[in-house]
Amino acid sequence: MADEVQHTTAPRTWLGRVRERLIGRTLLLLAIGLLLLTLVGLQLLALWVGALAFAVVTLLVSIVPDTAESASGATQGSADSQAAFAEAVRLFADALPDPTIIVDRRSVIVHLNAEARRHFPGVVGGNPIAFTMRFPPLLAAIEQARTSGPQNIELHQAVPTETWYRATVAPLWPGHPANDGVLVISLQSLTEGKRLESLRTDFIANASHELRTPLTSLVGFIDTLLGPAANDRAARERFLGLMRAQAGRMSKLIDDLLSLSRIEMRQHVRPTAPVDLVSLVREVAEALNKLAADAGATLSLDLPEAPVVVAGDRDELYEVFENLIENAIKYGAGGGSIEVAVAAATRPGFDFAATVTDHGAGVAAEHVPRLTERFYRVDEESSRKKKGTGLGLAIVKHIVTRHQGLLTIRSQPGQGTRVEVLLRR
Repeated sequence: MADEVQHTTAPRTWLGRVRERLIGRTLLLLAIGLLLLTLVGLQLLALWVGALAFAVVTLLVSIVPDTAESASGATQGSADSQAAFAEAVRLFADALPDPTIIVDRRSVIVHLNAEARRHFPGVVGGNPIAFTMRFPPLLAAIEQARTSGPQNIELHQAVPTETWYRATVAPLWPGHPANDGVLVISLQSLTEGKRLESLRTDFIANASHELRTPLTSLVGFIDTLLGPAANDRAARERFLGLMRAQAGRMSKLIDDLLSLSRIEMRQHVRPTAPVDLVSLVREVAEALNKLAADAGATLSLDLPEAPVVVAGDRDELYEVFENLIENAIKYGAGGGSIEVAVAAATRPGFDFAATVTDHGAGVAAEHVPRLTERFYRVDEESSRKKKGTGLGLAIVKHIVTRHQGLLTIRSQPGQGTRVEVLLRR
């Protein structure tokens, strides 16, 4: 009877120790994560989640020798204990947020968690990993991990979509007699980080180019004024006017860059102040009436009599409609009329819809999805002539996103453009 009691309680004691140590380590990691979230913000959240996943795997690796020896002594190497441990590892792998794969000593896949199946739908358990995952560096890391311990490598997959992963390959039972070459492979996605890095690089390159162009013009005008036009009053006045225009362009670009930076810093905090869209849109339209008239266009307002109140930041929403109406004047004035309307939203999940419609040249379908990208221009030369910075719609998109709204753009060549902003109360 005593032997029976010992055999039934030992696995529970072993799993209890695993659970206690895992809970303690996880609570510590959560505390660190909350501290990072407070000090740094959401930018490192994805990296921290991946670190948490890897920590869980390495925790398993660190506790297995002790716990396996304890369980082996208590159960005299029973197969039930090994089966229970294998099941526990599967449960842990299934709970991890990153794709996780377990392979045996022959590098045959014995388990994949849900994320691994989602990221790699062609990978099937029971097959050698070399047959279904064509990553030579990963296969080399698997062999290296068997002799040298945990390995960390970066993987790149070009098709069907470009993705990056940081792979951690670690032995499951290092140094233990029961170790049969079983490895845990954890794959942390780096795709979003790589994409953001690419966007950052492109942004810096584009911003530098946009600032360099007017700066180069200014330097050229100054050299001319100091040289051939030094005593030519007419030339001096002409060049000073051009210099003023280029300086204004640089100032507008810097203002837009700073505005975009401020919005991004508060991207995840939804503003809650009450804002009346009716009075705000009317105020923006009045401020831009002269610009529209100079361009040969008229602003037509279709606004409710009663206030339409949404939760938001008034200055930011003013910037949204100022950018949208100004764009319609610059690029759609050829159609004559620009209509601005506020009405109840027909799309579920939103309360109000504000639209800006022009009947100008319109935009080809292939350009529409990219209109909110920073510095993206359909016609580079035309945009510069109209003093566009290439940041207006990017600013609009970020503000609308911060307000938990939705921005949609519909355009056809020769039929104009319709921009809709959906907002909540």
